[in-house]
Amino acid sequence: MQRKLIQFLLVFTTIIALNVAANRFFFRIDLTEEKRFTISDATKNLLGNLEDDIHIKVYLTGKGIPAGFKRLENAVQETLDEFKVYGGSRIHYDFINLNTEIKDEKARNEKIVELAQMGITPTNVVNNEDGKKTQSLILPGAIISYKDRQIGSLLLKGNKMASPQEILNQSYEGVEYQLASAIKQLTTEEKKKIGFFLNYSHLPAVNQLDLIAALKKNYELYPVDLRNSPTLDGLDAVIVMKPDIGFNEDDKYKIDQFIMHGGKALFFMDAVRVDSAAREGSMTQPLSVNLEDLLFKYGVRMNFNLIKDAQMCAAIPMEVGNFGDRSNIQLVPWQYYPLINTFGKSPIVRNLDAVYTKYVGSIDTVKAIGIQKTPLMMTSRYTQLLNAPAVLSYNSASKEVDINQYKAGEQMISVLLEGNFSSLYQNRILPSDPRSASFKATGVPTKIIVCSDGDIPTNDFDPKHNTPLPLGFDKFSGNTFANKDFVLNAIDYLLDENGVISARNKEIKLRPLDKYALQNEREYWQAINLVVPLVLLAAFGGILHWRRRKTYAA
Repeated sequence: MQRKLIQFLLVFTTIIALNVAANRFFFRIDLTEEKRFTISDATKNLLGNLEDDIHIKVYLTGKGIPAGFKRLENAVQETLDEFKVYGGSRIHYDFINLNTEIKDEKARNEKIVELAQMGITPTNVVNNEDGKKTQSLILPGAIISYKDRQIGSLLLKGNKMASPQEILNQSYEGVEYQLASAIKQLTTEEKKKIGFFLNYSHLPAVNQLDLIAALKKNYELYPVDLRNSPTLDGLDAVIVMKPDIGFNEDDKYKIDQFIMHGGKALFFMDAVRVDSAAREGSMTQPLSVNLEDLLFKYGVRMNFNLIKDAQMCAAIPMEVGNFGDRSNIQLVPWQYYPLINTFGKSPIVRNLDAVYTKYVGSIDTVKAIGIQKTPLMMTSRYTQLLNAPAVLSYNSASKEVDINQYKAGEQMISVLLEGNFSSLYQNRILPSDPRSASFKATGVPTKIIVCSDGDIPTNDFDPKHNTPLPLGFDKFSGNTFANKDFVLNAIDYLLDENGVISARNKEIKLRPLDKYALQNEREYWQAINLVVPLVLLAAFGGILHWRRRKTYAA
């Protein structure tokens, strides 16, 4: 009896001690293989420093939504539960079913339009279950509100060239980032400063409008007259966008020293100039803007060539013959417009949709001590390189592609460089030079990104409606590619000191069910799932009853 009492007291004391420890020392253990319930440290810091309440309305819910979207809904629920753990009473969320919330069809449709204008595009889904097809409208997004501001967050995001199941899984992986980045955008009071150069590009302002509108939501933008600015002090980053005029040495020095002092830079540069020569084709010439030696010093070589991609490219309208007395114009693959769907291992491009490019050149990396180089975007492996100068013949587009001529392999068109850069002007600034007092030969840790296509961040313009088209929109196919997402992710990575973008690294493995077994062995597996637990429970109860009878019979 005394022994049993001691055992009881030990167990009771242990339970009390564990409860006291749990109240004083907070911890959570994620036992899943992919750590799917673990949020990043950056997100924890963001949620732990909220000054006011965050209200989140999730519209991804409803009766009878397909299983894949239900899984995404569960992922949102799990993520928001984790947000509440670290954000406490500051986090409030609701799941809203518009079909039950708004009975009037007209009012419901108006709400759907309102959500679409905030970036939550409705998705029509055909669900095939038990041989019956049903169609439903899904609103895969959330509205996040903070103080007097609100923002829409689309939760269904992934590479559209993947299967629907893979897109849903990519969306599952991105839930934390989409919600955390929206909260960060709403709560950031002091915006980073980004400069655009005025002097070195003939790019019309109308072709920059969509990017500028997107950046203004999160950053302060400044047009910079580089020739009349003694330094770039005060800026956090600069964007060199489609330059076509050579930089003078003084201005190049300013860019170099800006980077040496920790400034971030994003270069979108064309390798060649393409000029229309005649109906038969275009003429290409090497395009040097006197930044090539600067980038070479940092670890990147820009090649004066054009990439032809036989596997992944956009189409352009072209006359392919006559239809009666009229010209027969059809969309024809144009191999000089590669669609980039091969990405490196970086949160900038993880689960990114294809990126639309025009007349893009190749990039090589060269030795640069102390610099880490991460490839971001690559072409397919079926490529051909055309060195400038050259003539681009439109007739080649209508000819059948001989894949044996496309053996140049995968070509890199964008790279991330990180580390302590060495100045191009190292050992070139004399002590008598007035600039020597502030000159830095070796920089502090920073990051730059180089892309060999100046058109990636530019939008087309619709003269008929006098409005800019969305960035990444292909007016010929009607598809919108991920150019804007790439640019915004790149800038976010360069300037995000909290590292919320690291949440994009989350990976959830896709474990699809065997569809054949699911269809043909449904009754068998249902019986197993129903009967086996009951048999095990009965067996356990029988063994326990037998042991008790044996013990007390003695």
